[in-house]
Parts: sequence; C-alpha cells; structure tokens
Amino acid sequence: MTGSTPENQSIPSMAPATKHVPELGPPVKPKRNKYAFACAILASMTSILLGYDIGVMSGALIYIKRDFDITDLQVGILAGILNIFSLVGSCAAGKTSDWLGRRNTIVLAGAIFFAGAILMGLSPNYAFLVFGRFVAGIGVGYALMIAPVYTAEVAPASSRGFLTSFPEVFINAGIMLGYVSNLAFSKFPLKLGWRFMLGIGAVPSVILAIGVLAMPESPRWLVIQGRLGEAKRVLDKVSDSPSEAALRLEDIKEAAGIPADCHDDVVQVSRKTSHGSGVWKELLIHPTPAVRRVMIAAMGIHFFQQATGIDAVVLFSPRIFKTAGLKTDHQQLLATVAVGIVKTSFILVATFLIDRVGRRPLLLTSVGGMILSLATLGTSLTVIDHTEKKVMWALVLSIAMVMTYVATFSIGAGPITWVYTSEIFPLRLRSQGSSMAVVVNRVTSGVISMTFLSMSKAMTTGGAFYLFGGIATVAWVFFYNFLPETQGRMLEDMDELFSGFRWRDSKSKPKNDKNSSSNPQVEIGPNKL
Repeated sequence: MTGSTPENQSIPSMAPATKHVPELGPPVKPKRNKYAFACAILASMTSILLGYDIGVMSGALIYIKRDFDITDLQVGILAGILNIFSLVGSCAAGKTSDWLGRRNTIVLAGAIFFAGAILMGLSPNYAFLVFGRFVAGIGVGYALMIAPVYTAEVAPASSRGFLTSFPEVFINAGIMLGYVSNLAFSKFPLKLGWRFMLGIGAVPSVILAIGVLAMPESPRWLVIQGRLGEAKRVLDKVSDSPSEAALRLEDIKEAAGIPADCHDDVVQVSRKTSHGSGVWKELLIHPTPAVRRVMIAAMGIHFFQQATGIDAVVLFSPRIFKTAGLKTDHQQLLATVAVGIVKTSFILVATFLIDRVGRRPLLLTSVGGMILSLATLGTSLTVIDHTEKKVMWALVLSIAMVMTYVATFSIGAGPITWVYTSEIFPLRLRSQGSSMAVVVNRVTSGVISMTFLSMSKAMTTGGAFYLFGGIATVAWVFFYNFLPETQGRMLEDMDELFSGFRWRDSKSKPKNDKNSSSNPQVEIGPNKL
C-alpha cells in the first residue's frame, strides 16, 4: 500500500485510506460569482449599441428610402457603411484601452455612439445621415472590441464562456429593441418615424455611461500598469475562491514579466509591457508559431461568422419576407420581430451551454444547422421566384427557415466567435489581436450588407442564400480542423496550448492540466492536497 510507511507499518494499511477517502469526495461546482456576473453585464451593455443599430436600420430603411427617394445601391451603402466606419474605432480601441484602461474605453464608446445617434436622428438629408453613421460607427467599433476583452479578463475560468458570451446576448437584445422600435414608430408621419427610430438609440449609451461607474478596472490591465495591490483586490472579488485569485494573479504577473516574489502594491513595469510597444511587430511581422496559429483561428472564425450572411438576414429581413410573399409593411415588420424573439431566445440558451458542452461541439452543431437552413431557404425562395402564383408552402417554409437559420446561428456561431477570440490571445497581444479580429468581422459584415441587394438582383435572393450555404460548408470544415477546444483553460495557458498544437489534434479536447478549471475545487499550493 503506497500510504504505508515504516512508522505506521503496525497499523492496518486500510485505515489511512478509509480516513481520507471521504475528504476526497466528488468536487462540487462553485456557485457563480455574482460580482463578476454584474461586471460582465455592465461591460456587455456596450454591445446593445451595435445590436440596436442593426435592428432599427432593417425597418428604418423602408421609410428612409421613401423619404429621401434613394436607390437600392444607396440603401445598401447606408445599411453596411457603419461596419466600415467602425474600423476606425476597432483599430484605435486596442491602443486606447492599453492607455486609458478597459473601463474608460467603454465610457468613450458610449459617448461617441450617443453623439452619432443624435446626429442620425436629426439628419436633414442622405449625406448628413451617412456622417451620423460614421460617428456612430466609431463608437460601435470601440464597443465591439472592448466588451469581450474586459469580460474575459474579469471572469473566473469556471464561468468564462458563460460570461464572455454576454456581448452577443446584448447584441441580440439590441436587435430586438430595434425591431420593436420599428414597429412602434412605423405609424408616425414619414419624416418623423424613422428619425425617432434612430435618435432613440442614444438612450442605451446614457444608461451605459452611468452604469460603468460601478465597474472595477480589469485586473490584467492593472497588473500591466504595475498596480498589483488594486489588481489583487479586484481578483479577490471576481474569483471563485481566494486560492484561485492568488493563482490568477501569479499567472498574470508571469505573463506581464513581473517576478513571482514581488508583492509590492505598486511596481515599475517596462513601457513595452504596459503600453503595448512592439505588439504589431509580434502579431504581423515576426509572429511565433503559436501566435500565427492564434491569428489564423481568430481571423477565420470572425470572417466566417459574417460571411455566412447573418447581417444580411438581420438587416434585410423585411425585404426577404417581401420576396417570400408578405406584402404590407406591418406584416414584414411583425415577421421581423418574430426573428428577433427567436434569435434572442436561442442566444440565452447558448450562454448556459457554452461552459457545459464546450466551444467546439456547439460551434460545429450550429454551423451544421446553418448549412441545412440556408440550403432549404435558398430552395424555397427559388421556387417562389419561378412561380407566378403565390405558393403558400414555400412562403411558410421560407419564414420557418429564416427562423431556423437565426436560431442555429445564435446557439453557436454567434456567441462562440466572441468568446473564443477573447480567450486565445496572450495577454501582451490581447487588445491589438482582438482589434484585428473585430476589423475582419466588420469588414466582412460591411461587404455582405452593402452587396446583398445587388447580389440578390444578379443571382436572385435564393441564389444568394445558396452562396451563403456554400460558405458555411467551408466554415464547418475550417472549424473542424483548425480550432482546438479552450473550455476550462486559464487565459494564460493559451500560448502553451497553441505552441504545441497540431491541427489534427483539434478533434479532441485538450487534456486538463494544473491550471484547468474543469475541476475548480482542486487547489494547488503548499498547503493543498
């Protein structure tokens, strides 16, 4: 018996084992940290700004087109140009958040979007409206980058997937609010209705600016600024246990190049670490194999999230339903509200599955469902397009497939894109790396949004959805082969995970190591078992 020693050979060997077995009973999952939960909600509220803009534009475009008498090309530009403008905010967000901090960057995002919403609501002509979308787009770019980064840096590993999916939850909540706003103001006079739809988007940014005052700064940002005392206090609040807080602080200090035996409240950190100097060179010019693999994974998942057509469906739902056979504005807007309800419901389901099921299974199941729904939607719309009479079964099937598509997207590809990207970048590269991922996301979204109407005319609406289905098939193959499982990994483990990662190993989850939180009750330290 391994528990036997010379000093206790006269004692029956089963006694020590019997004594200790009850203490080693099955681990109990810790309760969710309510403080981290509240921080994640407040940070993720920035995502409402983008969601509301996407949702409200789907209906507002109907009335803007009539009021300004613009072409479909101008409608497409107006719908998608905010995504291109958001690149300014996304590119600046990494450097800004390293200088000002994550929390102050969230405040800045809300303030910029507030100004943009007011400008859009007061627009006297098309050019001024485009300028308002430019300002709002900068705020959206900041918000998209900073919310998942802040949440991932605050959340304990045991619930990081759940909490980091909140930005996508609030994007969907914003879309739903936009759809409801469309319906509520649709009966107003033409020149007032769409202006109220856009201008009221300033309200969430005000609420955000007030709520953010209750948030702590990111502990990882505090460490790279040398403010260890403040970081420790924040980690004590947002971690599941004191031992986890100590372990997280130790890992962050190691990643930031601070000696483990340094326990001062304030320390001097090199400028390269604290302000991100040399990061772009490490990301783009001389990346390590691990960083290169992280970049491919992050860029790929963000590209495919948008290239499969989600923003085209969300922005142009009324137009798609019109093609399917719904004739009146009210019918189209009601069906669009139903899309918002389905999308929001399934994203809520996804938040509870991400940390239980894992990233890969949800993502692959989600994209598989998207492929089937896109192919079926393309078929039903093609049947409608080639039939002069109203085909009721095709109309019903088209509406059902739009609902199925947004449901399958929301249960995996939607939230996991943001969760995965916020997890995989090393601390020193996280802000800029996440910014680049958001740039890919917004450029792809902008191109799809601005070209969807032209694409629909060139190859029919059904043909456009066949194209999206083909892209989704390529996405499934990419995800299956190139994305390892990150569930339960500490953020500081990702560099090691991708350093020794072989693409064919992505078919299985990584083995748990000492930093894995899949068993959060196992504590490592001098006084622990």
